[in-house]
Amino acid sequence: MSDRGLQEAIRAAGGATELARRIGISQPSISNWSRVPADRVHSVEAATGVARATLRPDLYGEQPGALDEVDGARAQQYALLAALLVRAPSAALLKRIARLRGDQTPLGLAHAALAQAADGVGAEQVAREFFNLFIGIGRGELLPYGSYYLTGFLNERPLSRLRDDLRALGIERAEEQDEPEDHAAILCEIMAGLISGQFPAAVERQRQVFEKHLAPWIGRFFADLETAEEATFYRPVGVIGRLFIEIEKEAFALSA
Repeated sequence: MSDRGLQEAIRAAGGATELARRIGISQPSISNWSRVPADRVHSVEAATGVARATLRPDLYGEQPGALDEVDGARAQQYALLAALLVRAPSAALLKRIARLRGDQTPLGLAHAALAQAADGVGAEQVAREFFNLFIGIGRGELLPYGSYYLTGFLNERPLSRLRDDLRALGIERAEEQDEPEDHAAILCEIMAGLISGQFPAAVERQRQVFEKHLAPWIGRFFADLETAEEATFYRPVGVIGRLFIEIEKEAFALSA
């Protein structure tokens, strides 16, 4: 019998078939799970709004040696950005985002603005916005890929270098993943995994991945998202991403 976290994910999605569709795998694969696999936790969380601590408490629950508060917050921030950039958020995820609270720092105010945006919008409206921004008829308003921002073309040398470094870390592309690894959502998910320990790596490796594969371009992408013509719900997402990447740059520079 499947465990409670998997049952909750299936219930939130409206069935195993719908969960499989949302995360891009076959329904029989879901049926063979006894619990959510470690490498699927972030995608299932994004697709259903069920927290990773519920999906896999053995990995993300309170336990000895858990992340400190700062790294936990960093991993959660990257995971939130990944969830919002990989696909349009579900109604369940929008409800969770609407409960976000922020302090009076610029990043805290941006979180509060995102919560307000989530509270006043429907999932279908956000889905249309996501389509116009990132997919479009032919192409969306923005192309969230490192190769494009660094060279003006897709699938160029920056993607090849990224794949080499991910291979060295033992991180492999999922067979059903259509997007290249230099997609902003995938890079944010990778950073969340490195920080949380899902992908075991020293802090120095985190810094190397960030400085080589995110820092040169992803801040510009978030700034473009912040001012994109089609962005309404996604405008504060752009603000959060831009501010957070600036913080990450400063922190890694101090630790170098």
